[in-house]
Amino acid sequence: MSSIHDSETELKVRSTLSQRVIALGIVLAFLYWASSVVMTVMFSILVAYMLDPVVEGLERFRVPRGAGALIVLLVTLGLLSLLGYLVWDRAERFAEDWPVKYAPVLKEATARIEEKLERFEREVSRITPQERTSRLVRIAEGTPVRSWLLTGLGSLYSILLFVSFVPFLVFFMLAAKREVWHGTLQLFPSTERTRVKQALEAVSAMLRGYVIGNLLVAGILAVVSWIFFAIIGLDYPFLTGFVSGVLNLVPYLGAVLAWVPPMVVGLTKYNSITPFVGIAAMLGFFHLIAVNVLMPALVGKKVHLNALAVTIALLFWGWMWGGIGLILAIPITATMKVVCDYVDEWQPIGRWLGT
Repeated sequence: MSSIHDSETELKVRSTLSQRVIALGIVLAFLYWASSVVMTVMFSILVAYMLDPVVEGLERFRVPRGAGALIVLLVTLGLLSLLGYLVWDRAERFAEDWPVKYAPVLKEATARIEEKLERFEREVSRITPQERTSRLVRIAEGTPVRSWLLTGLGSLYSILLFVSFVPFLVFFMLAAKREVWHGTLQLFPSTERTRVKQALEAVSAMLRGYVIGNLLVAGILAVVSWIFFAIIGLDYPFLTGFVSGVLNLVPYLGAVLAWVPPMVVGLTKYNSITPFVGIAAMLGFFHLIAVNVLMPALVGKKVHLNALAVTIALLFWGWMWGGIGLILAIPITATMKVVCDYVDEWQPIGRWLGT
C-alpha cells in the first residue's frame, strides 16, 4: 500500500510540475504575442503611480478626484509637449547642420580608423601564413516591398497604440483608483484581503519611489551635463546634455553611451584627443555620483533586487520587448519580488531575488 501511495504522490507532483511549466509557457507566449497591449498597460501603470501623489494632494484641497486626475494629466502633457518642442527644435537645427558640418568630419575620422585597421591587417597577413581558401559569393536578395511595408505598419501600429491609449489609461487609473483597489481586494477571500492590501501598498510605494527617483536623477544629470557642455563651449549644449543625461541612466552601458553625443558634436571643435578624454572623465564622474549618491538618496532601497536578478531581468525583458522592455524590466521584477514576499509559498523566490 505504501508503494502505491508513494507512486500516486509522485505522479501528482509530476503532473503539478508539468501543469505549471505549461502555464508558464502560455503566459510567456501571451506576453510576447500581445506585447503592444501589455507594454501599454504596464507603462500606464508606472505613470499613474507617479502622478497619484499629486492627485491626492489636490484632493486635500477638496478637488474631486476625477477633476484632479484630469488637471494633473493635462499639465503633465503640457510639460511633456514643451520639453518635446525644445528638444525637437534643437534636434532639427542639428539635423540641418549634419550634412555640411558634422558628416564630413565623421566620415574623415571613420576613414582614418579604417586605414589603420587595413594597415594592421596587412601587418598580420605578413606574419601569418596565408591559406588558399575558396569564397562563395552570394547575391543578397532584396527585401520584398510587401514584407517591408507589413513590418513598418506593424511598428507604426504599436507606436500609435502606445501614444493613443496611455493618456486615457492613466486618467482612468487615477480617477477610479479606489474602485479598482476595492474590486481587486474582492477577488480574494476575506481572510487574505489584509495581506493583499499590504502587498498593493508595498508595490505602490516601490513603483512610485522608483519612477520619481529615476526621473529626478535623469533631470539632474541632464541639467548638470547641459551646464558643463555650455561652459566648455560645445555646440547644442541643451540637446547634447539632455540626451547624454538620459543615456547615463541606462544600466551598465550608460557610462559609455553618455559619451557619444558630446563626442560626435565635439568632432568639429577639437583636433586633439585631450578634450575628448576630459569630457569622458567628467561624464564618468557624473555617472559615479549618480550611481553612488543620487540613486541611493532619491530612489533609496525601494527596489530590493540583487545585481544578478537585475541583469537577468534586463536580458530577458529586453529580448522580449526591446527598448521598452529595458525600461520595464526592473519595475516588473521588483513587483514580482514584493508579491513573492507576501505569498508564503513564493517567499524563497523573493529572498533569492533580494539576496
